[in-house]
Amino acid sequence: MSKTKSRLAFWGVIVVVVLGLFAWVNRPVEEVGKTPEKVEQAAPSKPQGLPVKALPVLVGDLVEDISAVGNIVANESVRVRTEISGRLVELNFNEGQVIQKGQLLVALDDAVYRAQVAAISAELRTEQQRYMRLKELYQQKFISKEALDLQAGAVARLAALVQEADAHLQKTIVTAPFSGVIGLRKVSPGAYLEAGADIAKLEDLSSVKIDFRVPAVYLAKVRSGQVIDVVVDAFPADTFKGEVYAIETGIDGETRTALVRARVSNKEGKLHSGMFARVSLIMSKKQNALSVPEQALWPQGTDNFVYRVIDGKASLTKVELGRRTPGYVEILNGLSPGDMVVTEGQMKIRDGAPVMVLGGAQ
Repeated sequence: MSKTKSRLAFWGVIVVVVLGLFAWVNRPVEEVGKTPEKVEQAAPSKPQGLPVKALPVLVGDLVEDISAVGNIVANESVRVRTEISGRLVELNFNEGQVIQKGQLLVALDDAVYRAQVAAISAELRTEQQRYMRLKELYQQKFISKEALDLQAGAVARLAALVQEADAHLQKTIVTAPFSGVIGLRKVSPGAYLEAGADIAKLEDLSSVKIDFRVPAVYLAKVRSGQVIDVVVDAFPADTFKGEVYAIETGIDGETRTALVRARVSNKEGKLHSGMFARVSLIMSKKQNALSVPEQALWPQGTDNFVYRVIDGKASLTKVELGRRTPGYVEILNGLSPGDMVVTEGQMKIRDGAPVMVLGGAQ
């Protein structure tokens, strides 16, 4: 039995050696010539920390503004009308024409008024001559002072009538009260116009006014000289700059808002009265302000924190918040330019935990 066992053990050793040689001959080609050390180094490395997303602190201008809607109003606007009735004999403008201040626009038939001025003026001259003769008689003591005074009153009355008739005569013509652009006419030459009838609209659009309302809670921050940005639907790609110059003295009792008026230059003539405007009133502008995305905040009780990424580790840092803008919040204290803050993945990390920033440097 002992010899049999010895033989089995011998052949068992032979089988193990043969299997070992077979495995060595059939090893992978890429492992030929590699030392055990090199094979171990080729193994994939494990992540160095928990994966998170992080962004650098933003540094830039922080603008505090109020958004409002308003209406565009012409700098000056007037309906051209006549003060008296009469037949229209002259239209001295073309529709859409640029008009200069003092330019004649329309004229009514003035024959009757001229005749009245001539008649009263002639009577006045007669009464003035009579006054001069009576004055000589008074100096010679032939008439009383009362008779001379009565004649002086008659002269003064006629002089006033001449002025009245001349005023009516002047109302037969209408001139431009200011320079601007005249619109579409509503009358034709030869038409009989009643007093106050609309003829056309004259507007000064060299600059325009923007009327808009702001909540009363912001009234203390609104003042003359503040800059506004204006956008209109007709030109959505253009932003027009303006400046506040007047604020209504009272507050609307129903809306609790204050009416604010600003002026906008309109040299290109793009803005027209009646346009709907979107207004952004810039109340303050802070340069080199620090801000982070809102999702970077990690509130704890009444305090706010963020996770900074420092040397591949998360550092819980307390911050002091300032103004908020859409999607971002200002950081007054706790961070510096260049700091990297975690924006996603805060729930799975803790202070001092190793982290790996996805898609960015640690």
